[in-house]
Amino acid sequence: MSYTALAILGVAVAIILDLLLARTRLLRRKVFWASYAIIVGFQLLTNGVLTGLSVVRYDGDVIIGSTTPTVGPPPFLGDGRIAYAPVEDLMFGFALVLGTLVGWVWWGRRGVQRTPYPGPPRLLRSRSPVVSVQAEDRENPRLTGLELRVPTPDRPPPDDDASAPSRAGRRPRSRSPRPRPRSRSRAPGPH
Repeated sequence: MSYTALAILGVAVAIILDLLLARTRLLRRKVFWASYAIIVGFQLLTNGVLTGLSVVRYDGDVIIGSTTPTVGPPPFLGDGRIAYAPVEDLMFGFALVLGTLVGWVWWGRRGVQRTPYPGPPRLLRSRSPVVSVQAEDRENPRLTGLELRVPTPDRPPPDDDASAPSRAGRRPRSRSPRPRPRSRSRAPGPH
């Protein structure tokens, strides 16, 4: 399969992923196109340097244009090239950027690390029966005594409804700590 066919296939897969499968619809947003304009400028600069200096060479049988000449740079514009690089590079780069952003938005909508925290990943507490394993790390005292809670498959989790008082009409409690919003206080002094 030629680079042209792979690049066209990559663009088609990224568009189908965006519009039909993940339904993020990034292609319909102005912010995506504004972001992509910035990205494509740097992509053309990088591709132009690498292809113009013959660091990367292309065979004319697998791209739209001709083979990269052995002496001198390829044409800057024309012969299937933009800024020395073949148009397939732009198509492939578009597919990579769109696919990455679709994945980012899709996972973000599912709450995967919606609020970033500094430091190592935090382990959430579970109400199911657990086996505790104590970690000891002499090189990193912050991790000493960290409790890793692993549910056991042989015992079912306790029935929360039977042991807890009725919470009808109240919002269920969240099991993960939520960061509290910071208050915006003014600096002391004359206003």
